[in-house]
Amino acid sequence: MTSFVIVALALTLAVLALLLIPLLLKERKQRLGSTGELSIAVLRDQLSDIEDQRKAGLLDSKVFVEEQAELERRALEDGAAGRPSSAYSTGRKLRLAVVLGLALPALVVGLYLFLGAPEALKPPPAADAAGNHALSPQQIQAMADKLAERLQSNPDDGDGWLMLGRSYAVLGRYPESAAAFGRATMILKPDPNTLADYADIMAMAQGRRLSGEPEKIIARALSIDPRHIKALALSGSAAFERGDFSNAVQRWRTILTLVPPDSSVAQSIGKSIADAERRMGLGTAQATGQPLAPPVASGSASISGTVVLAPGLTGKTPANGTLFVFARATDGSRIPLAMARVNPATLPYSFKLDDSMSMAPNVRLSSAKSVVIGARVSGSGEALAKPGDFEGFSAPVAVGASGVVVTIGGVVK
Repeated sequence: MTSFVIVALALTLAVLALLLIPLLLKERKQRLGSTGELSIAVLRDQLSDIEDQRKAGLLDSKVFVEEQAELERRALEDGAAGRPSSAYSTGRKLRLAVVLGLALPALVVGLYLFLGAPEALKPPPAADAAGNHALSPQQIQAMADKLAERLQSNPDDGDGWLMLGRSYAVLGRYPESAAAFGRATMILKPDPNTLADYADIMAMAQGRRLSGEPEKIIARALSIDPRHIKALALSGSAAFERGDFSNAVQRWRTILTLVPPDSSVAQSIGKSIADAERRMGLGTAQATGQPLAPPVASGSASISGTVVLAPGLTGKTPANGTLFVFARATDGSRIPLAMARVNPATLPYSFKLDDSMSMAPNVRLSSAKSVVIGARVSGSGEALAKPGDFEGFSAPVAVGASGVVVTIGGVVK
């Protein structure tokens, strides 16, 4: 944006020059050629002429005195008539030049603030080592609050509601996120991507359960695109949740026809299918008739351990508080890669974090090599840390570690 500011400033100065230079030059010429000054110059020449005539003996002293007096009288009259007009014109045009010099830049800036995009002039957020622009939870919270305030005066902005829903999801505020997604889907054209995300968030808001409203939303997504991968995955998970393993395998096997066999998605789906088939009492070969993608090695993209409370804080945490256990990258963004929510908080608590608990599709535990595990007891029930919450963090640990102990021993200031 620096180049834009420089170009805008140069254009403004050029316009000012085009307006002011002719105005000031014209004024200077008018001052030099004013009527009063010309009259005085002519009378001065006439006075010199009669002086020469007197010296040459062509005028006697009496006539010379009379002529001189007449010329001096006329000079006084012409000077008095010319000076006020010139001063008035000079002052008026100088004032006009000053007004133009101040008003034009102010007008340009005002119009840009009203019609342009002043927020684009702000510097972008700092990038992390991987080149990704990292936003802290506090920054996301501030942006979400501003967006929510703007939507109060513009409630028909479907894209705004969708953005607000995604922001709340990153913050772990799933009920608010689901409500925002609901507003967006009522305004925007039906879209399977939005509906699948809405169902996922709705499930998170009701304790990771897909039964009920989430299943209805998934059905809407599949009615638009029967081959939508996320909707199929959620539909299979919903069937698995209610014990319909055959339907779950059918949904998940459709996904295997849509993704590369060596992709991480195929590996994860293969593991889920194997689990469902074991529960049905069927072997993999018998159920499918073809080899499945190899399952992910147990614990390769997960971290497990225990959260404990420091002895000095026993009895001080809120009785109905919410426990958040999360993993975030050792370097870079502070957005959690995975998060578990336990309500009400029960300590000690044995946890296991994996990719299924990711906060966003492109932010997963398996994308990091080293993470820090944090645990927080929140009295407000919000994932964003607030003064009075109790929290603790582990030392950096490798993804795939087990037996990690996180001690909650500090209070958020």
